[in-house]
Amino acid sequence: MLPRKNLRSFRAGALLLLSATLLSACGGSASSSAIPTQGVERTALSVGLGYIPGVQFSPFYLAQQSGAYEAAGLDVTLQNQIDPDLISLVGSGAVDIALADGTSVIPAVWSGIPIRYITTIYGVLPNVVIARADAGITTPSDLAGRAVGTPGQYGSGYLTLLGILRDAGLEESDIELELYPDFGQAQALIGGQVDAVTGYANNDLLIAEAAGLDLSVFYASAAAPFAGPGLISSPETISAKREAIRAFIRVTLDAMEQIAANPQLGLDAAAAVVPEVVADAETSARSLAVMKATIAVWSGEVQKARGLGAIDREGWAVSNSFLGSVSDQGGNPSVTVDDLIDESLLP
Repeated sequence: MLPRKNLRSFRAGALLLLSATLLSACGGSASSSAIPTQGVERTALSVGLGYIPGVQFSPFYLAQQSGAYEAAGLDVTLQNQIDPDLISLVGSGAVDIALADGTSVIPAVWSGIPIRYITTIYGVLPNVVIARADAGITTPSDLAGRAVGTPGQYGSGYLTLLGILRDAGLEESDIELELYPDFGQAQALIGGQVDAVTGYANNDLLIAEAAGLDLSVFYASAAAPFAGPGLISSPETISAKREAIRAFIRVTLDAMEQIAANPQLGLDAAAAVVPEVVADAETSARSLAVMKATIAVWSGEVQKARGLGAIDREGWAVSNSFLGSVSDQGGNPSVTVDDLIDESLLP
């Protein structure tokens, strides 16, 4: 059993890191409804999208390529950087908007970084614990005494594991935690080196299923309903570019609706940015599966009731409390939900 380390940053730079063999798209496409503005001064927005370009960013690619951002009076620059860097860059105003998850936002605000979560992109946290049912693991309580692989003792995957264990009446000390900092835990599960792993429903789970394993899948628990990746900005930037950010959100959510209705549209947009992910028919087929699995986690119960982008205030309150309970620093009791989110920019 590896000793528990301090949860020193909670920042999940790997949250959006999907395996290159599964990221895909199939050619470019544009929306006929977007008519670029001519001769109109547009508001510049810099947008950070995580670490590796891929299918999960297809709504942004589609809105950019179709001219929808331009038609909304925006000059959007998309860039990729790891999550902790984006948190700091957004807080300082160097980047206007970025994609980040709740496990990054909460500790950042605790430490005084001025950011707000302004739109939900993933209504269902894509993190899961994937276990070998053929090893007798059918419920979370069966994880007791088993080897569980994860990239590290940080971020949304690790915290999702802690929440699932808590619901089962278990602690981290009740399992044998194995670390895979190179994110090779899915292959370790397939090879039988571990009995269960943390991963993503739209990536690692597909890899394990493709290997023909008999699996049990445990989703994020009620104890830790962390928000999935969503858009963040700083209060200062929001004040300076409120209408532009509001337009960006509206156009991006519209692109998500288009892709949900036609997954191929998202793959086409991603292929224009990452052409190598459609190297052959097998890769394209896997990529389509990733696209569909990604669409499936855009809408949780809150988004189904109130529309894409809606923010779950109650979930944020519970997550803030849970994160404080597992943090060696005890969190920051003065931070409230209103310090974490800003719903005023939603359509």
